[in-house]
Amino acid sequence: MKILFVADPLESFKIYKDTTFAMMREAQKRGHQVAACEMTDVRWQRGQSVSALVREIRLTGDADVWFVETGKARAALKDFDAVLMRKDPPFDSEFFYATHLLSQAEREGAKVFNSPAALRNHPEKLAILEFPQFIAPTLVTRNEADIREFHATHGDIILKPLDGMGGMGIFKVGADGLNLGAIIETLNRDGAQTVMVQKFLPGIAQGDKRVLLIGGKPVPFCLARIPQGGEVRGNLAAGGKGVAQPISARDREIAETLGPILMARGLMLVGLDIIGESLTEINVTSPTCFQEITDQMGCDVAALYVDAIEQALAA
Repeated sequence: MKILFVADPLESFKIYKDTTFAMMREAQKRGHQVAACEMTDVRWQRGQSVSALVREIRLTGDADVWFVETGKARAALKDFDAVLMRKDPPFDSEFFYATHLLSQAEREGAKVFNSPAALRNHPEKLAILEFPQFIAPTLVTRNEADIREFHATHGDIILKPLDGMGGMGIFKVGADGLNLGAIIETLNRDGAQTVMVQKFLPGIAQGDKRVLLIGGKPVPFCLARIPQGGEVRGNLAAGGKGVAQPISARDREIAETLGPILMARGLMLVGLDIIGESLTEINVTSPTCFQEITDQMGCDVAALYVDAIEQALAA
């Protein structure tokens, strides 16, 4: 099987923790051919199929020079058995345009995971609005007065931009409202930008749990990303400590409710973020934490994922 990964530059991978690398390693282990390209390499021209300038690679097993390029040529996406969209956020205009090119590739016969249309329809912060039974008090608005009213009602709150990743741009405001005005100005840019506001969840002290869905089913272990050094953000990119653990009964309830719904929409791999008992985000662009869970719990998450891809292609 030939698998194309649409991802960030290979040279930027931190392979000791990179989930896309774990997928590549498992695919090659099974004898599949691995290739990669970046979003900037993808193009469409009238009279031609959607194509990309593709790097054919072989993983070496070396920690430093982790791959060698065995070929480079333009190829139609439909000529691959599977195309895995693994570009990291932010979900900006260029990412949006790339999903349209990938949708065209699907019309030409390409098999793309996750579905480009589903990526467009599930912005990671806003996707939770469909499942209010599982989320904490949440407000989405541009309006400063609305934010101040929400703060007056709930006291401790979290404010965040809709296009952030890795904990970027997240602020906590306490009951005293210190710096609330400045934070609103920073995030909503005088009403030009929409902000998400959520009631602060003390459960963050036990970690922001990443619960993975593969093929609509929960992986039995999650990664609790625990804030360190006075931070309120558990994101690994913000210095959080990742502790793998079995999923809880509540985690499973949320996962088993959302899993079949999201899978039916073409979302093969999903990362649910859960703090305490509450769902806070639904990550669909390039969910991570495979290696941390595998290393700590012995559950081979990459193998589960490649199993799901193989089964989907065989169906």
